[in-house]
Amino acid sequence: MAREVGVSRATVSYVLNNTPHQKIPEATRQRVWEAAARLGYAPSAAARALRMGRSDIVLGLLPDWPIEHVLGRLIQQLTGAFAEHGLTFVVHSSARPARPLREIWKSMTPAAVLALQEFADPEAQAMRAAGIEVVMAMHGSIPGVPRPPLVSEQPIGKLQAQHLATSHRRLGYAYPDLPGLDVLAQPRLDGVRAACVDLGLPAPDVRTVPLTARGAAEAVEAWLSVDPPVTGVCAFNDDAALALLAGLGHLGLRAPQDLAVIGVDDIPYASLAQPPLTTVFRDTSVIARNMARRVVDTLDGKEIPAEPVQDELGIRVREST
Repeated sequence: MAREVGVSRATVSYVLNNTPHQKIPEATRQRVWEAAARLGYAPSAAARALRMGRSDIVLGLLPDWPIEHVLGRLIQQLTGAFAEHGLTFVVHSSARPARPLREIWKSMTPAAVLALQEFADPEAQAMRAAGIEVVMAMHGSIPGVPRPPLVSEQPIGKLQAQHLATSHRRLGYAYPDLPGLDVLAQPRLDGVRAACVDLGLPAPDVRTVPLTARGAAEAVEAWLSVDPPVTGVCAFNDDAALALLAGLGHLGLRAPQDLAVIGVDDIPYASLAQPPLTTVFRDTSVIARNMARRVVDTLDGKEIPAEPVQDELGIRVREST
C-alpha cells in the first residue's frame, strides 16, 4: 500500500491507526484511505488492542427475556452510542441453549461487560481477575459494588400511580408471569406502592397477569370483586396492559368505564388497541448515550456518579384511562 500511495510505511501506519501528533497533510491521508478501500484493508483487532492496551469490545449480557420492540430498540441504540466512542457492542443472550457465559467472555476478552441485570458474584470476580476493566449492570447490582441500579425503574411506577390517582382511589398492579422480569417488575411495583403512600391511598392490589385473555379476565374479576373494588390498574408493561384490555373484552367489559388501565413502553400496538392504551414512555436513546458515557469514563479512569443515569419519562394519554 505504501508503494501505491507513494509514501513511507510509517506514514501509512500513522494514518490507518489515527496516530496522534503526526503532521500529515489531509490530501495524503485521503490517498491512504482510498488505497485502503481499494485493497480491502481492515484494521487488525489484535493490533489495535495491543496499541490501546485493551480491546474495543463491550460485551452486552442479555437475560432470558423476550427480545421485543423496546429491548431491540435499546440494543440498537447502545450499539450506536458505543460506536460513537470507537467501541463495538456485542450482545450475548443467556437464553438456552446458549454457550456458558464464561466461555464467551474468555474468548472475546472484552474491555467492558454491561449486563442488563446482576449476575453471580463468582462470575464478576472471575471477569475482573481476567483483566476486564469494567463490569456494570443496568438493573440490579454487581456484587461487591455498593451502587444503586444504573437505570431506575421506580419512577415509572410512581408516574403510573400518580396519573391514575387523579380519578381512582383503589389501584391494582398487573405483575408479569415471567419470573425473569422481577428485576424490572419489582422496582416498578415499589414505585406504585411509594406513590400510594404519598397520596394516602391503600396499598395496590397485586395480581399476576398472564398474556392470555382468559387469564387476564380472571385477574380483572378478582380486582372488581374486592371491597372497595379496584378501579385503576398499573400494568408492568404494555403487553400486560393489552392482555387486560383483552380480558375486559372477554368479560363484556371496557376500559376505562369498568377498569382504567395504564401500561409502560408505548409499543406500536398501544395506539391501535381498543380502546387506545394510555402508557408511560421513556427516551431509551438518552439511557443508551449515558450508559455508553459511563462505561467509557470508567475505562478512562474517571469517577462516575453514584446516581442512576438520566431518564426522561412522560405519559401518552389515550382512552384507556
